[in-house]
Amino acid sequence: MYFEILAVSANYINFTDLGVGPVALDLGFFQLRWYSLSYLVMILLGYWYLRKLITMPGAPMSPLHTDDLIIYMTLGIILGGRFGYILFYDQSLLTIDRFYRLWEGGMSLHGGALGVFFALWLFVRKHGLSYLRVCDYIACCVPFGTFLVRLANFVNGELWGKVTDVPWAIRFPEIVNGAAILGPPRHPSQLYEAVFEGLLMAAILWPLFWKSDARYKPGFLFGCAALIYGIARFSIEYLRQPDAQLQWLVDATSFSMGQFLTMPIILLGLFLVATAKGRRQRVEPVTGESIA
Repeated sequence: MYFEILAVSANYINFTDLGVGPVALDLGFFQLRWYSLSYLVMILLGYWYLRKLITMPGAPMSPLHTDDLIIYMTLGIILGGRFGYILFYDQSLLTIDRFYRLWEGGMSLHGGALGVFFALWLFVRKHGLSYLRVCDYIACCVPFGTFLVRLANFVNGELWGKVTDVPWAIRFPEIVNGAAILGPPRHPSQLYEAVFEGLLMAAILWPLFWKSDARYKPGFLFGCAALIYGIARFSIEYLRQPDAQLQWLVDATSFSMGQFLTMPIILLGLFLVATAKGRRQRVEPVTGESIA
């Protein structure tokens, strides 16, 4: 099948013909890459939307809290994402000359999530807030990140899918024997993830927050986000090309590293959604008092 697809690969979309690349702005002395820009825009949009969310009655924090929270979230995303990628996928990045080169990629969404959970724990402990309720509001902002980062993965020409003969397959640049060539047609799995981990999650969480009483059930929105992401990521991993250095794990277990890391997220989501009703609270609006 591989060779049959390769033989007719000229009929598929060439990534190089799409006019996209990793650099968003090149001034000669300075380059702004889409990958870096996606994280910056994700954080800014998340901050803006969180400020909108807490205008509704029953918010778990005041507007002043969000100014402090954005610092915690930024550090959690960046440090957690980088250390997570190094721990789970590529230990070679743990060197002085490679660790800081975030604009070249090498961020783990699972690691970023762990970083955010830890940063949130520090934040709510400092201010005496409800951990689950703050997580619910943060979860509603997650689709900005999953959508934008997956688009950045696509324009970077990285994390593509397995070889396929579907009509929308794309031939991505690959390095073979030291030479850059257009490889066989592959699933654009980055775009699948952008749709299901980003747009679909947003389409479900938006009405749950704005049109229902879900925000009064601590952990419910957070659990829904975990389920949507977990099921989408686990399923799309079957179409995504495993990292070369972790192919052995797929060969030995039939599951990729991404799937193993996603299993606890699915279980956590199931637990939070199933038990949320028992945690329902009557909460009063936060008035926006000053914070230390």
